[in-house]
Amino acid sequence: MRYSIDEIQIFLQEERLDGWLLYNFRNINPFAQKILSLPKDVLFTRRYFYFIPSRGVPRKLVHQIEAYNFNSLPGDTVVYSSWQSLEQGLQSLLSNVKTVAMEYSPNGILPTVSVIDAGTFELVKKMNIEIRSSAQLLQYFEARLTEKQFYLHSIAARHLREIVDETFRFIRTSVLNNTEITEYNVQQIILSEFRKRNLVTSSSPNCSVNANSANPHYEPTQDYSSSIKAGDFVLIDLWAKCNELDAVYADITWTAYVGEVTPEEYRKTFDVVRESRNTALEFVRKKLQDTGDVRGYEVDNVARSVIQSYGLGEYFIHRTGHSLGEEVHGNGANLDNLETRDERKLIQQSAFTIEPGVYFPGKFGVRSEINVYITNAYDCIVSGMPIQEAIIPILH
Repeated sequence: MRYSIDEIQIFLQEERLDGWLLYNFRNINPFAQKILSLPKDVLFTRRYFYFIPSRGVPRKLVHQIEAYNFNSLPGDTVVYSSWQSLEQGLQSLLSNVKTVAMEYSPNGILPTVSVIDAGTFELVKKMNIEIRSSAQLLQYFEARLTEKQFYLHSIAARHLREIVDETFRFIRTSVLNNTEITEYNVQQIILSEFRKRNLVTSSSPNCSVNANSANPHYEPTQDYSSSIKAGDFVLIDLWAKCNELDAVYADITWTAYVGEVTPEEYRKTFDVVRESRNTALEFVRKKLQDTGDVRGYEVDNVARSVIQSYGLGEYFIHRTGHSLGEEVHGNGANLDNLETRDERKLIQQSAFTIEPGVYFPGKFGVRSEINVYITNAYDCIVSGMPIQEAIIPILH
């Protein structure tokens, strides 16, 4: 197993759960696969359950024809073959159990965690067992970075910060030399820097000009891409990680104006976004130091209230931030009370983005994205320094 039973049981006791019931069938539950570290070269075609009690020995329920596939897992084995014996085996597995964690989310509020099908949920529930979401529990095993992972994240963030400067220099040189460039050209420059620095990414970075920047998930392509010229507003969003095993992503967004003096409408909008970003960061830092307990939805509320105070709330159309992990959108708590209500704690050794934005359809959009890591001392480290404090006038 990827984690020791003793370690898992400590967190089960802290969450006041009788146990954790991990269920999988045809890889519908990626968390079960990862936590149990079952062999990747072995065929798993039947349903299986693995129950980790808060105290005592784990128990596994596996099909007769695949029982040997689970020999690497510690604990007692219950074998089934028919659907009737599966139900009987599950009752045996969960005897004297009142509350279990499973990978589901009440009302589907956290879709990244909600992977258990309704029928399996009903099967367990009819045994008079209370099922609680494993969302908070999963964080301890999905969102905490090792020292090496934080180190690799910090390296990636430093590289991204340097690439921002390289990218804006490329735009400056091209415009001053009257060389025609497009959003796609800028995207390819960023990707070439990734390759030079041995960084990898799940998808291509974003360069958005003028009205395209009002679409938070705009993606330029070779066939569809706007040109960049003097007087344009530019947003770049880039995410990557070191090309090493278990590396963790960094993800930042910067904005610039292709001119000498940034126009007032861009500057004022950035000032609002920056205030929202900084207020959210200080809220996280202070609440962690005061109580050690800050929830994802609370941070979203704080960031959103700043933008709302300027009458721009309707133009902030996404969550304030997301978890960072081995995938760019990790499995820890998000800063969100818009798309979902994420009531999970922001935990020690986890990393996430803070990225408020204001988007005016058909005109432009401003976002400022930073990466934050929570230390064991409940302090916040911002990676990829320095962070953006004003829109960059590229031709200045």
